[in-house]
Amino acid sequence: MTIWTELSPTAYRVEYVDAAGVRTRTLRAGDPDAASVVFLHGTSGHLEAFSRNITAHAGYDLHAIDMLGHGYTGKPDRPYEIADYVRHLLDYFDAVGIEKAHIVGESLGGWVGARAAIDHPERVASLQLLCAGGTVANPEVMNRIRTSTKDAVATDDLELTRKRLRLLMASEADATEELVQVRHAIYHTPEFVANVDNLLSLQDMERRQRNLLRPGDLARITQPTLIVWGRQNPFGEVPEAAKMHENIPGSQLELFEECGHWPQHEKAARYNPLSLEFLRKATA
Repeated sequence: MTIWTELSPTAYRVEYVDAAGVRTRTLRAGDPDAASVVFLHGTSGHLEAFSRNITAHAGYDLHAIDMLGHGYTGKPDRPYEIADYVRHLLDYFDAVGIEKAHIVGESLGGWVGARAAIDHPERVASLQLLCAGGTVANPEVMNRIRTSTKDAVATDDLELTRKRLRLLMASEADATEELVQVRHAIYHTPEFVANVDNLLSLQDMERRQRNLLRPGDLARITQPTLIVWGRQNPFGEVPEAAKMHENIPGSQLELFEECGHWPQHEKAARYNPLSLEFLRKATA
């Protein structure tokens, strides 16, 4: 199964949108007259993280974007904090005419989605937090993210990119060679190489601490919220998800067995129906 065959049952287009001056890569699919669903990837990621989810969700107006400084989206030369990602997300909304969207955020994407839901509740209809970051500052995990990414970017060794991608998955088979090639190409564009420290800036302890989602922040989330977590998540253990669930009123927590940091990809056959049922209720 390739990204092409995963996407081919659905009409889609990949294009670039000017989001307040930031050239933003986006994959668009589905029904433009339906409710909007926006997919947000994790640190050093890209929109292909959701290739196994697009066709299943084609009843919605779908947007999978490369976030600020990531993938092939523009890379302003400054360290990125969560407010910068949220501003870029809302600028994208404005550029494509989204008034309000259901946000599906994996890892960093969940952190950004949650902050958008808290600070701009009128723009967020519901929230899915897939192994979302942003509630803890674990030096060991932060160093693992920083060093594995910088090692893969620093040299043109495909094995280092493969190792970085496999770090996310409970099964190496889910880190397909096609995904490795896609990520390797992104990691070695001159723009990405020059910008890598900016997109890793939240792995700095002082900067991360001032961006964290505290229990009081999470308590302000009023949108329907689905939390999905892999029991083999290398970047956060189950108690982190349980605490998130405890702090977000009315949230739903689902734990996936034999799953790492990409539940929407590793366990798409379980995740897609779960997401669709959640969205059905959230849009009722």
